[in-house]
Amino acid sequence: MSDSFDPNAMIARFAERAQAVKNRPLPPVAGSDRGRFLEQLQVDYQDFAMIGDAEALLEDGVLTLRIDLR
Repeated sequence: MSDSFDPNAMIARFAERAQAVKNRPLPPVAGSDRGRFLEQLQVDYQDFAMIGDAEALLEDGVLTLRIDLR
């Protein structure tokens, strides 16, 4: 891994992705496709938001993300 890797910048990108998913317009889908799309939106938002809220520790080349799920 490069010495220029910034875990806090990575976390910020995930926070931006979470916001983008949250603000994503709903495409013209109907029926079961609409339900699947909405479920995927929720999962994407949850995943990106959790990492976007993480605290990062980079130690000896190992990245540890601490995520408070309370």
